[in-house]
Parts: sequence; C-alpha cells; structure tokens
Amino acid sequence: MGRELPLFSPPADGGHVHAPGLPPTIALGGGSFTLPAADGSQPLRRHPDWIRARMPSGENYQELKRLLRGLSLFTVCEEAHCPNMGECWEQRTATIMILGDTCTRACGFCAVKTGRPPVYDTDEPRRVTEAIRGLGLEHVVVTSVARDDLPDGGAAIFAETIVRLRDACPGMGIEVLIPDFNGEEAPLRTVMAARPDILNHNVETVERLQKPVRRRARYDRSLGVLERAKAMAATDGYPVHTKSSIMVGLGETREELSRTFRDLRAVDCDILTIGQYLRPTERHLPLIRYYHPDEFAEMKAEGLALGFRHVESGPLVRSSYHARDQVPGAELRRLRRQATLDADGRVMPGVAAG
Repeated sequence: MGRELPLFSPPADGGHVHAPGLPPTIALGGGSFTLPAADGSQPLRRHPDWIRARMPSGENYQELKRLLRGLSLFTVCEEAHCPNMGECWEQRTATIMILGDTCTRACGFCAVKTGRPPVYDTDEPRRVTEAIRGLGLEHVVVTSVARDDLPDGGAAIFAETIVRLRDACPGMGIEVLIPDFNGEEAPLRTVMAARPDILNHNVETVERLQKPVRRRARYDRSLGVLERAKAMAATDGYPVHTKSSIMVGLGETREELSRTFRDLRAVDCDILTIGQYLRPTERHLPLIRYYHPDEFAEMKAEGLALGFRHVESGPLVRSSYHARDQVPGAELRRLRRQATLDADGRVMPGVAAG
C-alpha cells in the first residue's frame, strides 16, 4: 500500500492546525466500505456490539480541549481518531503529541497526517509542561510523530520535555512513546539520559506484516530499541519499565501473535497492550477480522503467564489507554483515589476491581 507524502502548507497566520472535530469515521462506527445508496447517502459501517466508543462530550472534555488549544498543543487522541478520546478526556487524561502533527512516515494503519513537516518548534517542552502542571496528573504520556527529517529524530525535544515535567511535577509518572529513531543509538541514549519512568515503543503487528503495516520500520529494529533502552537504564542504575503494543485484526495468525509475545519477553519488555485494529478511513489497510472479548482475555492470560508485569487487552485498548494503571504501584494509588471517609472521619479503603 503506498500513500503519498504531500507537502504540508501551514496556515497563513502561522498558527497550528488541529484535526477537525471527529467525523463519523470508520474507526468510530461510521463511514462506508461500500458504494453510496441510490439516494446518495453513505451507509454506516457497523461494528460488533462489544465495540462501543464514547463520543467526546462533557465539561472536563471541553475544559481540557480549551487548555490544549490555548497552548497550541496536539494530542494523538485527536490526530489519530482514537475511539477512547471521550472517556479519557472526561477523566482529564490525554496523550500529548510533540514535534508537530505531520509525520514523515505513511504507516498503513495510522490516521495521523503525513508529509514533510515545515517547522521545528523548540518551545513545545515549555508549553507541554505548562499544560500538564495545571492538570494534577499522576501519570503523563508523551508521544510524537516520526521526524526522520531531523538529525536526532526529535530526541532532544523528548529529553527536554521529560526534564521539564520532572522539575514541574515531582512524583508524577512520565511515560514516553517514541519512534525507532531509525535504529540509531545516540538519539535513544539522549531520551534515556532524561530518565523516563516508562519507555514505550510499539511493534504494532507481527513480523510477517511489518512491511504493509509499518513500511519504514523493522521488527528486529523495534525489539532492539526496547532491549537497548533497558540496558541503558541498567547501566545508569535506574529502573525503567519498557512497554509495547500490538494491534490485532490485520490478518495475523494466533501463533504469530504468541511468537510476538515471546519475542517481546525475550528483550525483557515489561508491559504489553493488545487492541483491535479499526480502519480509520477507506484509504487505510482493511480490517480482516474482529477478535471477540474472550480472545482478548485469553491473550491477556497468555501474556501474564509469560511474565509481563501488566497486560492490557481488549477491543478498544490502545497503547496509552489506562496508562496510569499499568505501572508498579498503580493498584495502591487507585485504591487511595477510591478511598472514602466513614461517619467518624476514618479512611475507608476502596475496593479493588475483580
């Protein structure tokens, strides 16, 4: 599958352009794989009953949107048409996307705009910190588009963002979801020197499907990023956790998925997320089949048996979904959030979910 890389033209006033309000895309249950009806209308694509996304709305959603817009920040939630945006934003959580909104790669599954990025915004780390400082988060996820046009792939911006967030929000967990930096060691070392709590890099799919799904990425290169990140942290004497994500429904076999789980554990990957691929538009790779929730439960059990510290597995799971609940100590923090006071003013702990 070949998608062109158009030259992106910035607005005349030099401001940022965000993705428009979410349309009824195929990923959210709208759009069409078929020809228009006789009256010209487009029939809606219907997902199975177990795939139901919450449409963006609510007071917290609107407040967070205003905050991010005011600071000219992008989120992968919007740019990639994430089906969980309504739920996550209402809980005042978002995945910040740095280095602009134009990616230099054209992956077959991704809705983020592709092209030649026109700017290199060195003020982003300050604005990200300003936004996050006001949210009072326990855990933040920072990701980016791929910037193959930059000598370091944007690693210095990642590192500065981590350092600023650490200074401004002590005690907050910091997770970065990074590109592969074309397998180069120096950019990865720059990011790791800033000491993120979680280093996330996604393999996305099984080895056989890497070329159609991630045309400029390599399976062994991605495994190498995770392995080297863990080794760098060990050398520097701090306990980083590594994480990766896999989409299902692109035509992989169950055995290929199991092999991918084992390959990730072989490089000591700690956290695994597994979710259903949902085709963003008709220009993207077709969805081959839906996985039933029972299958996601089976894959979670398999991953835990292999030794992953945490496995998040479900139809609408995405790489950053419930990220604050995936790190060591998250269960205790969740119980503290749920704690209440009884009539005598004593703290009553929350009840863990079964």
